[in-house]
Amino acid sequence: MIADLRNAFLDRLAAADPGLVRLRLAASAVLGIAIAIGALTPLHFPLTTSLIAAIAAMMSAFSINDATSGGQALTLCLAAVVGSATITAACLGSAYAPLDTVIFVLLIFVAVYVQRFGPRGTALGSMTFFLFFFPMFLQAHLSQLPQLIISLLFGLAANAVVRFVLLRRNAESELIRIRRAFRARVAAAVRATETTITNGGGDRSDRQIRTALARLHEAVLLIEDNATDVVDAREADQLRRRAIEVELAVNWLTITARRTSTQPLPPGVADDLVARLARFRSLMERDPRELPLISQTGEYSRMLVEGSRIDDRARPGDGIRRALAELAVADDRAQRVANRESTMDTTTEDGTEDPEPVKAFAYDNQTRSAIQAVLGAGLAVLAGQFISHQRWYWAVLTVFVVFIGTSSAGARFVKGLRRTGGTLLGIVGGVALALLVSGNTPAILALIGVCVFGMVYTSRVSQFLMAFFITSMLGLLYSLLGTFSISVLWIRVAETAVGAACGLLAALVILPVRTRSVMLDDVGVALDELHEFLESAAEVMSGRENLNIIEMSRDLDRAVEQVRTTIEPLTHPINLRSARRDYGWHVLTTLEGIAFRARHVAARAQPGQLTGPVAERLDQFTGRIAANVDRIHEAVTHPGTTKEKKLVRDDGTPVSDRIDGAETRAVLSSLSHLDEGLIALGRIFGVEAADPVPAGE
Repeated sequence: MIADLRNAFLDRLAAADPGLVRLRLAASAVLGIAIAIGALTPLHFPLTTSLIAAIAAMMSAFSINDATSGGQALTLCLAAVVGSATITAACLGSAYAPLDTVIFVLLIFVAVYVQRFGPRGTALGSMTFFLFFFPMFLQAHLSQLPQLIISLLFGLAANAVVRFVLLRRNAESELIRIRRAFRARVAAAVRATETTITNGGGDRSDRQIRTALARLHEAVLLIEDNATDVVDAREADQLRRRAIEVELAVNWLTITARRTSTQPLPPGVADDLVARLARFRSLMERDPRELPLISQTGEYSRMLVEGSRIDDRARPGDGIRRALAELAVADDRAQRVANRESTMDTTTEDGTEDPEPVKAFAYDNQTRSAIQAVLGAGLAVLAGQFISHQRWYWAVLTVFVVFIGTSSAGARFVKGLRRTGGTLLGIVGGVALALLVSGNTPAILALIGVCVFGMVYTSRVSQFLMAFFITSMLGLLYSLLGTFSISVLWIRVAETAVGAACGLLAALVILPVRTRSVMLDDVGVALDELHEFLESAAEVMSGRENLNIIEMSRDLDRAVEQVRTTIEPLTHPINLRSARRDYGWHVLTTLEGIAFRARHVAARAQPGQLTGPVAERLDQFTGRIAANVDRIHEAVTHPGTTKEKKLVRDDGTPVSDRIDGAETRAVLSSLSHLDEGLIALGRIFGVEAADPVPAGE
């Protein structure tokens, strides 16, 4: 019983945190703080000074996430330089008020603007802001500057020790954990399918399936990202291809289950299907290295027999049996590729292209966001002063947090609401914890460590929980500093609400960046990726080029994932306009369907699959689809200028005529479904479709 509970817990942990990346980051933050404070103890620095080391260790673990160890080391060194300058400016500002206010507001512009430079810019911007904020919070003075800088360096050094020695990233182990998460999420999707069959479908079942598929897709992308760190390019491509095949098989199983659930089934059939799904789910091993291949089990053979039933003798539920057999085969093929990892060569070079340089100065949405942030911070200073002359900086902090990592007014509204809600709940936690351990310094420090762990662990998945842990930690810090009171925490809530309101006001009034505008830009990027994918797929299948269309489908997935992030304010339940929610879901699900078909093409397409007249027909087919993509792209990027242009439907002549290969027919079928998805997407953006003009007219 205990072993089953332990295994269930480990399965849920692996599924919730693929690769245990968030767990490693949270543990790194707590361990770095402990090492930094322990190393400073012999120097007998004041508590307020030592806390800067803790902040530096926590922020570096939290924000520095360059792709390579060398990049992370460089960012740590830059953080030491930038952090020292920031702490110096904070101490000078405190000595010459209101210089600190001016610098603090200007730093928001810098921190938001430098997000354009990728992970390093975001990390340095965040650390700069917080290393100015916390000396203000701790009321540091110019005389403490040497100790503060020493504490900063100790904190960064502690993180370096944890990052590169104690909890160093092991790419091979991380990939194994990601594979465990992948299999756990396959099992979760199968479990959602069982629920659909049992309940006969419904909105709740559809939501469960949608969530399970989204999480499964996240695990596939993580496999794609991490495979090249462990294996060579050729084997990584095979592993990606097999993982995509499993994902496609899971998608087909859920689609078949939805169709089956809409029809009445004879008595006992639903129970039989659920039992088969449950038995298959039990074959999803927790650790891919421990148990034998799925094909070495008797259940696998039974699934293949049931899945090969001849159509004219089909029984109710055979669609699910066939889909389950296809999933079992796809999983077996994926395991066989993955189990060869230990013998793969890891010395080959990564053939990825260098990224395009980012413009240091440009007027774009990022610049507009930085301008909004600095003006919102100015408003927050004024509004925060009315609430508290001493703690107005909490309002400015909220403006910064609302703007960091968001790109539209809607996203900032949702983020501000979550942060305010988490802060309100954190008041309860902070008061309860502070009263519970009042005067017990070891207990307070231990609980602060728990809050830091929770804050870092939840930061990437829940702003609400992150704000809760931050506010609870602040209550403990106030208790540790001897300044705790319930009124102080209520001031924190009021300042947070005011800061969120000021940030939203700036986002709505000053150079507003609308959610729909950003969404259209992101949809345009996805269409660009789709156009390139279609052209390359035709080149590969006709044998003219040997391109890596798996990578191209991955780029398309990333672009669609960005649309998902951008469109959240439209689909969020807080949006009271149901028409806008439906519009957002329609755009997103249509794009996801197109990306799904593109993944299917990428996983099955082979060089030289089609030759002769069929290859010519394929060129005409993909050329028409690519032209439709261009028309939709023009409608998205220049709304209202393409009313006269229409998409061109297929002429009804299947490309797959006289094609014997099942794999090739499946690829061409997916291209046809992708074409249908584009017609639906065009309809969303006001581009109607017309039948092709017959030759000679």
